[in-house]
Amino acid sequence: MNLTYKKALFQPDEIKAMYPISEEDKAQREINNKEIKAVLSGESDKMLLIIGPCSADHEECVIDYISRLRPVQDKVKDKIVIVPRIYTNKPRTTGAGYKGMLHQPNPLADPDIHQGLIAIRKLHRRALSETGFSCADEMLYPENHQFLSDLLSYVAVGARSVENQYHRLVASGLDIPVGMKNPTSGDMSVMMNSIKAAQDGHTFIFRTWEVQSTGNKFSHAILRGYVDNYGVTHPNYHYEDLCHLVELYHKSPNLQNPGVIVDCNHSNSAKQYLEQIRISKEVLHCMRHSSDIKTLVKGLMIESYIEDGAQSVNECTYGKSITDPCLGWEKTERLIYDLAELL
Repeated sequence: MNLTYKKALFQPDEIKAMYPISEEDKAQREINNKEIKAVLSGESDKMLLIIGPCSADHEECVIDYISRLRPVQDKVKDKIVIVPRIYTNKPRTTGAGYKGMLHQPNPLADPDIHQGLIAIRKLHRRALSETGFSCADEMLYPENHQFLSDLLSYVAVGARSVENQYHRLVASGLDIPVGMKNPTSGDMSVMMNSIKAAQDGHTFIFRTWEVQSTGNKFSHAILRGYVDNYGVTHPNYHYEDLCHLVELYHKSPNLQNPGVIVDCNHSNSAKQYLEQIRISKEVLHCMRHSSDIKTLVKGLMIESYIEDGAQSVNECTYGKSITDPCLGWEKTERLIYDLAELL
């Protein structure tokens, strides 16, 4: 094989022993998990808000951002359940560019996955212990879930991964909700098939073991827009798109806990990050207009950080995204309060 074996990585149990979580934090995560699942099951009529940087980069900036969410959550707790995004591995369409904290705990240094595994666990652990939030991450590498399995409360499977068999099977074995994005092509049947696969039980290979999953009844849809054959972006958050998804769920009566999270950025906004404000409010308008849509929509996904926009990796503006552009904190705070008033 054309590979250079650089170093053996930690095993999940080693990392967990090095950076354990307290009994109090375990209990808080369980409370968070129950609240999130209650929204997805329809037991709660609150809305999930999965919000945070496009990609986690610097530990102090991310913790600063999440700490700002804490008092906001306390003010909107009757309407909104906030799940901060700490996305520690960044999918790249061509393979080039910053691949996230897992690869580069220091974005300006060479890749060091050994230290990256430590960095992402420390970051998620700090978020839980210092703010009470157990956060969301993207499942880019399914076999790495065990490094964070006692810290996460939500996992997203990205548009480039959702058709992958391994992602679907591992999702079926998780005990937290998993959102399946529509693929970049926009084919909704791919997304629906991935939800079905994740909700069923399977036997498969996981980290050198033959394992058996029982299925994840909290697997659900995420709409993020798509790109057509000519490279043109198209949204899929409009009223007609949501009605279509309602019909797809009706045609799949065996699926449990029908639900969708609307991703307000990516192809839905054509990466025009300020459009997230308008898009999120339009989704709430659709919910007021249709009881079926209101029942189906469980939340929103928003990319947000401390400063508006994005910068190159070599720039050093504190709290500004080095991947996709994000809403800054002032706009984010105002938006969360506006959404709570509209619900």
